[in-house]
Amino acid sequence: MDERLEEDDKTALEELSLAPPHRKAHSYSHQLRTNTGTHKHRHHQIRKHSLDENQIMINHVTSKNKVYNDGDVNSSDEDEFFPYSTGSGNSGGGGVGSVSERHVDYIGLSQRIEGIALRDGGACDEGQRLPQQPLPEFVGSGGDVGVFKAPNRAAVHPSRPTCLELRPHPLRETQVGKFLRTIACTETQLWAGQESGIRVWYYSDAYKPGIGTGGRARRGDEDAAPFYESANTSPAICLMVDHGSKLVWSGHKDGKIRSWKMEQNFSDETAFKEGLSWQAHRGPVLSMVISSYGDIWSGSEGGVIKFWPWKAIEKSLSLTLEERHMAALLVERSFIDLRSQVTVNGVCNISSSDVKCLLSDYVRAKVWAAGSLSFSLWDARTRELLKVFNIEGQIENRADLSSTQDQSVEDEMNVKFVSKSKKEKSQGFLQRSRNAIMGAADAVRRVATKGAGAFADENKKTEAIVLTADGMIWTGCSNGLLIQWDGNGNRLQDFTHHPCGVLCFCTHGGRIWAGYVSGMVQLLDLEGNLIASWVAHNGPVIKLVTGNGHVYSLATHGGIRGWNISSPAQIDNILRPELAAREELYTRLENVRILVGTWNVGQGRASHDALMSWLGSAVSDVGIVVVGLQEVEMGAGFLAMSAAKETVGLEGSSIGQWWQDHIGKALDEGSTFERVGSRQLAGLLIAIWVRKTLRTHVGDLDVAAVACGLGRAIGNKGGVGLRLRVFDRIICFANCHFAAHLEAVNRRNADFDHIFRTMTFTRSSNLLNNAAAGVSSAAQMLRGPNAATVNPDEGKGKPDLAEADMFIFCGDFNYRLFGISYDEARDFVSQRSFDWLREKDQLRAEMKAGRVFQGMHEALIRFPPTYKFERGKPGLGGYDSGEKKRIPAWCDRILYRDSRVASGQECSLECPVVASILLYDARMDVTESDHKPVRCKLNVDIAHVNRSIRRQEFGKILESNEAIRSSLEAQRFVPETAVSTNQIVLQNQDTFNLKITNKSGVDMVFFHIICEGQSSIKEDEVQSDFRPRASYGFPLWLEVTPGAGMIKPDQVVEISIHHEEFHTLEEFVDGIPQSWWSEDTRDKEVILLINVRGSCSTDTKMHRVHVRHCFSGNSVHPDKKSNASSRHGPSSNQKIAPKHVEIHSN
Repeated sequence: MDERLEEDDKTALEELSLAPPHRKAHSYSHQLRTNTGTHKHRHHQIRKHSLDENQIMINHVTSKNKVYNDGDVNSSDEDEFFPYSTGSGNSGGGGVGSVSERHVDYIGLSQRIEGIALRDGGACDEGQRLPQQPLPEFVGSGGDVGVFKAPNRAAVHPSRPTCLELRPHPLRETQVGKFLRTIACTETQLWAGQESGIRVWYYSDAYKPGIGTGGRARRGDEDAAPFYESANTSPAICLMVDHGSKLVWSGHKDGKIRSWKMEQNFSDETAFKEGLSWQAHRGPVLSMVISSYGDIWSGSEGGVIKFWPWKAIEKSLSLTLEERHMAALLVERSFIDLRSQVTVNGVCNISSSDVKCLLSDYVRAKVWAAGSLSFSLWDARTRELLKVFNIEGQIENRADLSSTQDQSVEDEMNVKFVSKSKKEKSQGFLQRSRNAIMGAADAVRRVATKGAGAFADENKKTEAIVLTADGMIWTGCSNGLLIQWDGNGNRLQDFTHHPCGVLCFCTHGGRIWAGYVSGMVQLLDLEGNLIASWVAHNGPVIKLVTGNGHVYSLATHGGIRGWNISSPAQIDNILRPELAAREELYTRLENVRILVGTWNVGQGRASHDALMSWLGSAVSDVGIVVVGLQEVEMGAGFLAMSAAKETVGLEGSSIGQWWQDHIGKALDEGSTFERVGSRQLAGLLIAIWVRKTLRTHVGDLDVAAVACGLGRAIGNKGGVGLRLRVFDRIICFANCHFAAHLEAVNRRNADFDHIFRTMTFTRSSNLLNNAAAGVSSAAQMLRGPNAATVNPDEGKGKPDLAEADMFIFCGDFNYRLFGISYDEARDFVSQRSFDWLREKDQLRAEMKAGRVFQGMHEALIRFPPTYKFERGKPGLGGYDSGEKKRIPAWCDRILYRDSRVASGQECSLECPVVASILLYDARMDVTESDHKPVRCKLNVDIAHVNRSIRRQEFGKILESNEAIRSSLEAQRFVPETAVSTNQIVLQNQDTFNLKITNKSGVDMVFFHIICEGQSSIKEDEVQSDFRPRASYGFPLWLEVTPGAGMIKPDQVVEISIHHEEFHTLEEFVDGIPQSWWSEDTRDKEVILLINVRGSCSTDTKMHRVHVRHCFSGNSVHPDKKSNASSRHGPSSNQKIAPKHVEIHSN
């Protein structure tokens, strides 16, 4: 195309150094290498690329355009042009020269495998016949500051502790029916409950490589550490660990409780199976806990709470596999329905809301049951209801009425539109219909906001509960509120450290870990002071557990990360540079071509030929196609209905679906491309297709819409967006329609700014939702408004688009040509003098001044203005010649911003997405609208992490680095403690005060008392075998208070060891107690284990204390007691391997 460049254009372009030629992608990804000349691959031998890219980059950096986005707004030269142009340099060495050998060309692979040819008999248009080299680009000013600056990226996150990525973030699409819902830790394993069953990881396998593509792991688990899976079951909702029985218990959606043996022979080939299971509830088992006395408590919908006596469970576990049915029946018949026990004459004193959380307070032997807005407190030993109170701490002793439940809000909306003639409709229909449209939108908005009071209560919903080492109870709400309670249910104080909803807690020593819906994790001390916070995941953190010296976090997308128990600490400062130094080993570089098309269709329809000319002719080498349409459908009635549907979460139209279907046909959807998703807002529509050979690396689609029309509520103007992960990098697309008319430049700038700052991405209504992974509706609702205003990384607002590695804007921006007449513009167009017209382009002038599209790139325009044409009139003679004679303009544009913050940056983990434009044109042969469709083909290099390799390197560093090993060894330190005796003898109703002394003058000590087992003493003083209860619970005749707590330096704590008569109920029938009792008069002995640890200790020391109850009053012969060493002897203060015996469950 011959053009007469104006003088400053020529000067600028001549002085620009040559950018790297397009690096054609080929082969599967390889690790980043520095010695390029020595690595040869047979599938690369056919390629003969120049190797002087390093020198080209250097020349480019030292050229006149050293800073490409800092052009002087008063300058007349073209410093804002980004220097991509054609050419090749001399052969030379250098690390950068082999960049092309690190790419994957999925398009070339697809063409070779599938034999894809160009459509229409292989004919291709002008853009296809010409060599596709990067085009020169214009870059707007202001992209180096504030929210418009590309986000910082690094090989290792600089502002959070290093973590073990046990299971990297899988794409959502790969997890359908397999979402992880919860996790739990044993001494050697991490268990996870998922929608199809159970899976388990061994800590010893944590640093092993993933199975990889083509292995036994399904898609989404290729880079996860090796794991084992159970046979398929109903979705698992909750897990709890029973160390005493060496079982993991799971509660399921089908109402069953299932047991799983910790110690079994797991196999890659065979799914492991459940043990004892029974039907516990009619509805799902929402929560479970093992009390201080070894009984299993479970909660379900409607406020139902049941407990299952350990004696019945123990008997069932002893039965053989052949007797499994009998065992299940035995347990099922043994339950006690606590809700029915506190219901008198149909009046129940506890809430009928779902029992979301159960907590065992093993300090005081109580059980907390948490509903959404109320709590019930129970005695774990007698199972009596102690107290019912609401989230404000107020006691509730009244019937739970249905009025407390959410009421549906109904309203009638009748909007009458006055019909107009076609002539009247064609003249300013928006102005005439303004009242009707705004009335409809306001009516729907009133309906939605009538429940504002109810939503205020929703924000206060309890989402998580935890017992801390000092005996306090903490609860987290869906509005981010943290509430501290004492053990009797008295509200003490509350804190807000983050505005998003709290979803989970865990504790270790003197620290509280809190996980939020924003993906943030916070560390608090026992007083509620914030110690540290960081973004742990890019999705809600739904579970936190401790095990193996780590806190493991589970995100709603299924990713699992392990954080050192002492983080943030010195070990993180050692690990971070060590891991970053190995960047080359785990870096992978890919290449993708993206075709973006925009078209204002003017409420028309397109022929197949038009779609082929626009899109089909350019997709032979493209992996992703994104199409943005404007004015798909307009009219006052449609706009009002669209506003109404948006208010209640609905979107889309039949005409929008028609466009998607016909574009799909042009793209050979089904065999070559797959439609991934779309979003429609009134007349705006954006949709995306991905080539099937690339589909496994693309997913996590989120959508967004921002209205910019009347009152910022109507979608006749605005933007729709898509966000997705491509090779683990975030790329966003926005299709916009800005304010019209020549003089409305400031309104157009404001539309862009409004869309850029407020576009908030959420999951599409027709895709998977957070509920699949256990995120409450209240937490989801809170996520939306906060997402655009809360940036956990920096503590200040940063838009979703600003956080993307790359975003692309397309649409009818409506910027016009200024200072030029209709005839002048027609003359310049007919002479193809686009260089002169560019000087009159409003968008270019505004970008140059840094007032819009700050820092964004656009290829130099070399096609005629795309607006306004008479429909059906081909060629340049089709420009509007009617009464108004609208001046031709480049209204339809496509711009992008990648990861570069400075010129000359290569694609790397620090600059993960680098793009260039290969094609930018308008299809002048398409005549179905008054706008011409525009398309832009981008060549995108993407750097990402092979997470399996990085996990391996992480493990190697932990093993080899002496400083880290010393730090980990220091974490094993447990302060010295002593107990006053290791033998206690109790008569009936006796109490003995056991003293535990913290001998450290510096460190706090945290203790937890469990019962290792119980035995009966025969008349000949011979003991039976010690048998533990579930989770090492106490026998019902023994009260230990407090069962856990902390001891300050040089302090002593007294533990009350008390015998209390308790008659055991031998049998229940359908939950109804029988009328006869039995009494065991034999002497009994238990072994109490007092486990102590420091604030961040990974090891535990234990004291073993024998407690004997002499029912008959017979004297005790100490010489016949086992393990009766002195309290200062080795057996009374033993150090054991890392062991986590806090068995409480949230």
